[in-house]
Amino acid sequence: MAGKVYLAGAGPGDPELMSIKVRNLLEIADTVMHDALIGEEITDTLPNICSGELINCGKRKGDHSYTQEDINDLLVEEASSGKMVVRLKGGDPFVFGRGGEEMSFLKRRGIEVEVVSGITSAIAAPAAAGIPLTQRKVASQVTLVTGHEDPTKEGSDVNWGDLAKINGTLVILMGITKLGPISEELMENGRSPSTPAATIEKATLREQRIVKGELKDIASRVEKAGIRPPGTTVMGEVVNAIPEFGSEEH
Repeated sequence: MAGKVYLAGAGPGDPELMSIKVRNLLEIADTVMHDALIGEEITDTLPNICSGELINCGKRKGDHSYTQEDINDLLVEEASSGKMVVRLKGGDPFVFGRGGEEMSFLKRRGIEVEVVSGITSAIAAPAAAGIPLTQRKVASQVTLVTGHEDPTKEGSDVNWGDLAKINGTLVILMGITKLGPISEELMENGRSPSTPAATIEKATLREQRIVKGELKDIASRVEKAGIRPPGTTVMGEVVNAIPEFGSEEH
């Protein structure tokens, strides 16, 4: 009998923010295939939670021990042999996590798939830094965008010119290494250089750091502070909406 794959979100990093459903699935899964971006705090606990086989198929820059094609094929192989498989991904599997691609691949091969949502860092990181993404009289709109697109495709799907003209809050995931060019393009297209901005490193973890500034200088402040990926950047008036909470830490 064919098995089943659960595309599950581990949340932003803090093990306590992983859902009860995901944890229950980890306890009974035959195979758990996890990413690197779930964080050490979670990967360190997996041997104590999981009774099945653990496979680290995370991809870091310059270290792709498993290609996406390898991962897709392994998911099919494990499920086709009748196993219950948990594909554990950082944040939410359907928010810049290639979960949709994996689901399509599995569905085309007749594999049963269920998505188990996780808390995306797009929401958790600002909250951990005391930044509300929306607030009356401050922001009624939120835009999520990736700062790290597929390097193999031609051009970019992100229109920073249009984003510069949108009022409200802009949340950039995986954009630390390109924060300078992104900021310049936003300013060139009309976004005010004095727009409040903040970058949160290792959100929800004990090592969390927050760097605040403005659009014109956030990239240099982040570089000076030595902030490294993974990180989340928030731009908009909400950054200073609660000044007594979420003070800068670096």
